[in-house]
Amino acid sequence: MLVEKTKLEGVLQIKLDPFEDHRGWYLETYNEKKYREAGIKVKFVEDDISVTRKNCLKGVHGDQKTWKLISCIHGSFYLVIVNNDPSLDQYKQWQGFTLSDRNQVQILVPPKFGNGHIALTETSIYQYKQSNYYNPQKQFTIKWNDPMYKIWWPTKNPTLSHRDEKGKFID
Repeated sequence: MLVEKTKLEGVLQIKLDPFEDHRGWYLETYNEKKYREAGIKVKFVEDDISVTRKNCLKGVHGDQKTWKLISCIHGSFYLVIVNNDPSLDQYKQWQGFTLSDRNQVQILVPPKFGNGHIALTETSIYQYKQSNYYNPQKQFTIKWNDPMYKIWWPTKNPTLSHRDEKGKFID
């Protein structure tokens, strides 16, 4: 496992080490001891999976307290992380990542950062661990195409939920 800093302060990229041979491959997606040894001391309490069809955009959502560890276990998606912490110099800056079932990359997202993704394959399966229990009433939503953020997405016309189409900011 290789842990790397990204251009966004506090966001980490983790490259996992799959075992592969003629039978297929095996991947350990989380081992608390190894993550702690790498300096990641987040206690996760919930695991979630999102199955997304091609061109569907989910997010950009976040809250004030939750860490997320994001992985792709099937297909491929483009992930955007947005700094929504006004106390940081990089406030409102974003970074994009491509995660897939072949590149074995995870992204660790700190509290006060939003994340959203769009499926690049017919179906993608997005897996994430959370340090707090899901509470949509405490989340903020950044509109996917808000001109203030200038986020690049690999489509101009994604399929959206009502929440993501309108954008709704909650402190």
